[in-house]
Amino acid sequence: MLTRPVRNTDSQVAVRNALRTGREAQKASAIRERYLAEYAPLFDHSPKMRAIREMIEQIIDTNTAVLIRGETGVGKDLVARAIHYASPRCGQHFEKVNCAALPAELLESELFGHEKGAFTGAYRRKLGKFEYANKGTLFLDEIGELPLPLQAKLLQVLQDHEFYRVGGRELIRVDIRVIASTNRNLELALANGEFREDLYYRLDVVEIHVPPLRERREEIPVLVSYFLQKFRRQYNREIELLPEAMTFFVDYLWPGNIRELENIIRRLVVLGSVRQAQEEILAHLRNTRAEPAGSGAPAEVVALAGPPDLSRGLREIARWAAREAERRAIQEVLERVRWNRTRAASLLSISYKTLLSKIAICGLAPK
Repeated sequence: MLTRPVRNTDSQVAVRNALRTGREAQKASAIRERYLAEYAPLFDHSPKMRAIREMIEQIIDTNTAVLIRGETGVGKDLVARAIHYASPRCGQHFEKVNCAALPAELLESELFGHEKGAFTGAYRRKLGKFEYANKGTLFLDEIGELPLPLQAKLLQVLQDHEFYRVGGRELIRVDIRVIASTNRNLELALANGEFREDLYYRLDVVEIHVPPLRERREEIPVLVSYFLQKFRRQYNREIELLPEAMTFFVDYLWPGNIRELENIIRRLVVLGSVRQAQEEILAHLRNTRAEPAGSGAPAEVVALAGPPDLSRGLREIARWAAREAERRAIQEVLERVRWNRTRAASLLSISYKTLLSKIAICGLAPK
């Protein structure tokens, strides 16, 4: 808006700002086309993934934190990038930090940056991921591995949108959207004092659960075709899979999910020019008794998964019956109060943390 009398400098600034805003809007629109072309089609091959796409498109115009949960290798990174490229922030940086890949000291510097001389080896100022992601999106992968002291500092940034570099005195303000992911059972981590309750609720505004590949078997032929074409081009090899390979892929449990499938197709393309090599790879997988991995569920969940071992006597049967009755009671109360955990704990006359622990042990989740 211009005020009278209008000076030349004012009008020039207004025109420049309008042009810049127009160019940024055009750029953002073009990048959001990337979401429609590259990311959105990847969610169209199963009902569960279509539901995730609907959720993504429902929250893109908000600035809420998102917690993506699922086993290792299911595609949590893909969901995070889809959220970014579908949002108005798509023209800005998408920065990813793997919280499990660095020790606490280096991770703090990676997130918040440091000043020259802040510690041994800090020969110059370094900007952290929070600064690089300003106006954009910061993706905190494996958030469950974040050390407790850094959890407190992260919570402060999420609340106040400001922080200090390591060894610095300058207060830095940022405008970012935070997306976190984990394959851990955070409720159990809360009960064990390994994860801050206040940070959990700050991150878990919108929760997206990415199902394992064994629950999305209709996607497997599409993924096999995609990876096969990708590695044919990459290695310049024309490889055809054995006729029985696809049937095996659809029936296999895929404990490593999409990442394991991608690795198998890569091996088949690299080594599968001889029929015997393909047969050996498929036979090895066929003989592997794989169990679902990465859920973070404790051993007690396995005990509740099936009937008791009758060979261990009446006492074991009684223990199993008691655990099963407790699980059903907790589930019934949670569903009655629409998974309001505070209300459920009150109705069950147990502490909130005890309820979280029992939810984790029983392997319960909202329907």
